[in-house]
Order: sequence, then structure tokens, then C-alpha cells
Amino acid sequence: MTEAGPPAWREEISLANWRQSPYNRFSFHHVREFIPTAEVESTHEPPTFFRNLIDTGWLSGELKEADLAATLEACDTDAFIVVRQNEIVYEWHADHYPGRQPHILFSVSKSVTGLLAGILQSVGLLDPKAQVADYLPEAKDSGYGTCTVQQILDMQAEIDFVEDYLDQSGSFARYRAATGWNPPSVSTAEPEGLAAFLMSLKGTGKAHGQIFRYLSPNSDLLGLILEHATNARYADLVSKYLWQPLGCAHNAYVTVDGKGAARSAGGLCVHPLDLALLGSAIAKAASGEGHPVIPADWIEDTLTRGHQGAWRAGEFAKLLPQGVYRNQWYLTDTASPAVLAIGIHGQWLYIDPKTQVIIVKLSSQAEPVDESLDVKLIDLFAGISRVLS
Repeated sequence: MTEAGPPAWREEISLANWRQSPYNRFSFHHVREFIPTAEVESTHEPPTFFRNLIDTGWLSGELKEADLAATLEACDTDAFIVVRQNEIVYEWHADHYPGRQPHILFSVSKSVTGLLAGILQSVGLLDPKAQVADYLPEAKDSGYGTCTVQQILDMQAEIDFVEDYLDQSGSFARYRAATGWNPPSVSTAEPEGLAAFLMSLKGTGKAHGQIFRYLSPNSDLLGLILEHATNARYADLVSKYLWQPLGCAHNAYVTVDGKGAARSAGGLCVHPLDLALLGSAIAKAASGEGHPVIPADWIEDTLTRGHQGAWRAGEFAKLLPQGVYRNQWYLTDTASPAVLAIGIHGQWLYIDPKTQVIIVKLSSQAEPVDESLDVKLIDLFAGISRVLS
């Protein structure tokens, strides 16, 4: 399969509509044509981690290949990969995306950033107990000043902000303009950058650390913290501590604003097989087998130290009633969890440490969020893992 050329309406795509359907079927894997980016360099070695096997014999009985393909097409899937114990057992691509270009991850980026934070902690470059202002003195008078890095990692910051993906004129629209994802909201000689926007956010007056509140600015702030803690660019940190040690075969990239600040909350664009590779590393570490790239202390902390009370008090509890959130990752339950990374418009990384099944789903869904579909997809992933066990 070869990738089709630009659609006839390519010139119609702009910052104002690149996330809208049908334009997103092209723009989600050509993001760098619309937004500035920074390269995440890989090793450029041939992919050797996965055995070259695609075996669909398991798709019978409870799951049938034709039914699965129809489901994937119906929910605007661009790429779908299932790996079990280092073997690719299923791979599906939409006609408009054969999988050669890096695809945007949206908030799956948050989980990659959370893992990067864990690695930096393991080598003594980051203290999650420290306050944000310890790394970013300019944050002292913002709502983040007294928040700890761990509270940022766990989405427990009490910031006066509403995560409204459909906002066209309020604070979320201003946020996206600051990241370079939307046209500037006002005409100025020097548009507001991401860092300036984050420093302008105020607190709610409530104590941090009590309730899970999903706020994307938290994860962009985390990226700035990692840069200040290491005196290195976010893209270079991902390359040095993740992409190259993992042996990823393709360069990734991350969107940046006009001043070079990385969109660590949602701007990573990666090849689907490299995302599966990262998932496999986490699966090995979470199974107790260990992995040279994934810190053992970090994976244990992620699996066991989530704040259930804060999660259940938050608005996402209905998605995973027995779940929890820790270090920018979702856990399906607290006993023997699958580990999830989730992004808007249908981006997923599903990791089952018990079965060593990893599922990557990259998509171009029309709506940013479809809660009923999300529940069905989690059930689908669990069903695939169960069949493959």
C-alpha cells in the first residue's frame, strides 16, 4: 500500500480547522506542515524488537477479523496494532494512512512525559516532592506556585481553568493559541507563548492534592519543569532517555510554540510501531520482568500509589469506576490493572502486563471526546487481551 497524495482540499487546511473532520484524516499525520515542530531523534536501526509475525488465526469465535475491521473503520481508526509477547499479531491501517508518517498522539503525549519524568527522577535530576516554584521561580505568584511536581503528575492541581475542547473564545481557545495550535486570538506584534500563558493561570483557592482534575496545562507545565531541571530541550530529553534507548526505528517530533516551548501535553507525533515498542517496555517492567529503560521504582509507584479518593472525587471516575490515575497514566483497577494512555480524537495505548498484550489505536475521530465509545473500546481491548491470553 502506498500513501495517497494530498487530498484535493489540501489547501483548505489551516490552523483554524486542522483538527476537524475530514481534514484531520490528512493533518493528523502531517502535523509539521501546519505547526512548528522539534525533532525527536531515534537510532534509525531496523526494528528488531518485534518478531516479524502477523497471525490473525486468533480472530475467530468471540472476535472475528471482519467484525474487528468493520469496528475500526466505523470509529475512524487510522492505525491499529496488536502485539503479544513481542509478536505483531494484528495490524490494520486505513487507506488514507498506511503508517509511514508519525501520527499525533494528543494526550497520550502526557503519559510519555510522565514516564520521562520518572526516568529523570531515577537518575537524580527531578524531585517529585519539590514545589513547582523550586524549578520555575516565575511560577511563584501563579496558581501553580505551591503545587508539588507529584500533584502535577497526578492531575491534582487546583487551577482556575476549564478543559473545554470546543471552546472558541474563552481560556481554552487562548491556551491553544498560545501553543501555536490555533490562530492567534488577537492581533499582536508578539503572540502570547505557552510559558506566559501557564504563568498567568491562577488557583481556585482550594488545596492542591485532593481531587483529580484533568487539565492539559498541567502537563505542558511539566514539560517546562523537565527542561529547567535538566537544562535541555524536551525533544532532546525524549530522544536521549526514551527513543534512542528503546531502539525506536523512526524519528518522532513534537509541536512547539513560536518561542520553542514544546507541547508536552499533546504534541508528540510518533510512528505507531514505536508507540507499541514503548508499550511493550512498560508491559515488561510492570510484569516484574524488568526493562533496562523503565525504572523499577517508577513502575511500582505508578501501579500501586494512585490516590483512589482523589480519582473517585473527579469527573473521570465513570470511565474507570475501579481505576486510578498516577504519573500521567490511567490504571483500569487497583488489583491487577491494565495501563492506559488516552488522547482526544481516538488515540490509545493499552498495556496488559498479565498477558503482555499491547494495543495501539491512532484515529481521526470527528469529535474530541466520545465517552460511550471510550467505554466500548476499553471493553474491546480487554476482550482482545483475554482472547490472546
